[in-house]
Amino acid sequence: MSKKKTFSTRIDQDLLKALKHLAVDQDKSLGALLEEAIKDLLKKYKAK
Repeated sequence: MSKKKTFSTRIDQDLLKALKHLAVDQDKSLGALLEEAIKDLLKKYKAK
């Protein structure tokens, strides 16, 4: 896998809370879930 890069962003606090709960439920890190979501989003827009 490619080298990891740190970046900062702002997110709605309710979304972040839900994401943290999902991370615990799935036994995954926030970063892993965000990468998964970004990959899905890129596939969605690339398919059009």
